[in-house]
Amino acid sequence: MPYEMVVLAKQVPDTKRITGQAMKEDGTVNRAALPAVFNPDDLHALEMALDLRDRAGGRVTVITMGPPRAADILRAALYRGADRVALISDRRFAASDTLATSYALARAVETKVPGFQIVLCGRQAIDGDTAQVGPQTAEKLGIAQVSYAEKILEAGPDRLRIQRNLGNGIEIVDAPVPVLLTVVDTANTPRYPRAKLLLKCRDALSPLELEEALPRWPGCADTAALRSHLEAKGLLIEHWTADDIGAEAERIGLSGSPTKVKKIENIVLAGSGHQQFPATDEGIRGLVRVLVGEHTFG
Repeated sequence: MPYEMVVLAKQVPDTKRITGQAMKEDGTVNRAALPAVFNPDDLHALEMALDLRDRAGGRVTVITMGPPRAADILRAALYRGADRVALISDRRFAASDTLATSYALARAVETKVPGFQIVLCGRQAIDGDTAQVGPQTAEKLGIAQVSYAEKILEAGPDRLRIQRNLGNGIEIVDAPVPVLLTVVDTANTPRYPRAKLLLKCRDALSPLELEEALPRWPGCADTAALRSHLEAKGLLIEHWTADDIGAEAERIGLSGSPTKVKKIENIVLAGSGHQQFPATDEGIRGLVRVLVGEHTFG
């Protein structure tokens, strides 16, 4: 049967290229100073949703919350086959922690994707590594949740059978629909963007990008004309504000975020040297003495 699916994705700083300007004075992440990428675990969640749609039918909506440039990952989702994409962006969401973020995402799913059945997201984001947003969103939606999801083994009208990867073992669980899944990186290999979709959707823009993009569209006199042109081609990325999703002001942004980051450090692990022991009886005895002395064993 076809499913109405929602993928919650995040644009994250590229943690492989952290700089000294990674944090602001108020303890929040300085995202403008860092290169951004599609959160890796969320790509696996998107692939799981697209694969289920290809097998059973339905629709995949990808939602991200972030600044205007977060539309980049929505275009990436379109290139991979997402049916609908939307950007939650509003200055009032700035500095939201997991509690405020999950509230906003839950409101967006409830108000903008009526009849949703399966919500998917990555197990965690590489910037915060909290693994909290998925479970918190499920709690606010009042639906079942399955974390560490690796495979959807069976999909019925009212129930899914899911394989969980717990690291040291596999667990098979049944979950009622609607359900939220947090997906691990062993779930699949995300598909590459399709050339046909890339050519079709490369001009997709959110309303927040129209003014900057207008010079590239000489046939459009103003942003209103460009918006109409993109709407007619199905290339206007939906943009939702706090008002659009009915978010309460005290539950979003700094006012709705009790978590405060004190500082961020870039830790580099360095080797402490090594010893070599000759492959002789005396060398082996020397190695054993060192291991016993350091309480590695004995």
